[in-house]
Amino acid sequence: MIGKGKSVRVLIAPLDWGLGHATRCIPLIGELLTRGADVTIAADGPVAQLLAREFPQLEIKSLQGYNIQYGHRFLFFNILAQLPRIFKTIRAEHLWLKGLLEKESYDIIISDNRPGFWNKASFCIYITHQLSIRSGKGKWLDHLLQRLHHRYMKHFQKVWVPDLPHHPNTAGLLSHPEFALLQPQYIGLISRFKQNDALQLTYDLLVLLSGPEPQRSLLEKKILEQTAALQIKVAIVRGLPGTAQLPKIPAHVQVYNHLPATQLEQLIQESKLVLCRSGYTTIMDLLKLKKKAVLIPTPGQTEQEYLAHYLNEQHIFPYNSQETLDVKVVLQTAKKFDYRFPFHNHDFERYREVVDELLTSIKEH
Repeated sequence: MIGKGKSVRVLIAPLDWGLGHATRCIPLIGELLTRGADVTIAADGPVAQLLAREFPQLEIKSLQGYNIQYGHRFLFFNILAQLPRIFKTIRAEHLWLKGLLEKESYDIIISDNRPGFWNKASFCIYITHQLSIRSGKGKWLDHLLQRLHHRYMKHFQKVWVPDLPHHPNTAGLLSHPEFALLQPQYIGLISRFKQNDALQLTYDLLVLLSGPEPQRSLLEKKILEQTAALQIKVAIVRGLPGTAQLPKIPAHVQVYNHLPATQLEQLIQESKLVLCRSGYTTIMDLLKLKKKAVLIPTPGQTEQEYLAHYLNEQHIFPYNSQETLDVKVVLQTAKKFDYRFPFHNHDFERYREVVDELLTSIKEH
């Protein structure tokens, strides 16, 4: 049992595969702080920069990221070539945490998709929406990857899935596999945003760039070229925390390297349409705001490709491939699409109850 007057100490580490894992941790960190927990973050690079802006009062310990790189094509083989380094990083983060816990104690360890970030000395939680993995190379490999992922997940006391336990849900078979190997806890949808219908529409199109290089830059180049000739108001958020140099842009296009959550939320709500990757966190943010969007899955990233297809079938969001992207066509697609938003506000509040139950349980034991 935690001593009277002492806070529950929490260490949280998001994966650095894009910024989505970090941004979906923001509401969890906020809720932990609201309920009196003492939170420390483990991250580096853009993830650390993002979370430092959101929580300048919190300590951030430097933890090496995975630094996954995307090739232009043949993503599967590209990732396959990086597997030795990925496994090395999993081992390294496990040893890093072991060394830290020899000097400091934490009651709760939260890992967002970092499989090696666990230790027997603490109560460990793993966050993922991919209980099954789509390889794009057949069911035999999907099952093999699912079992490998499960082998890591079984080291954690709880597996939190940011989705709903029933239909409708946002991740389909990714979060509800045909053959379940464990019993996760579905914590509902998570978004750092709040809906505000009172804001006026200022932009015709908002482009949210994100994800690993070089695909982020390739998409940015294509969109800047195409929007230069359009007679509409466009805003672009590049997804580059830090001091990246802004590209040359026409007068009707407003470009930001990165925006804090409150400013990004306002910009989304002031835009008629959003064009963005089909990253899972971005999808939940758009659903929270009930904002119309067209998705562009990262080429070769099978998770995003599956989500784009699934959400299109559910009449939630349409999608377009990066290779055939034409912004004019995107605008027409959005006008014709029958958008449906089947989720409710309480679906986005479940995680608060889960956090409360967790902290109460830890304090009692």
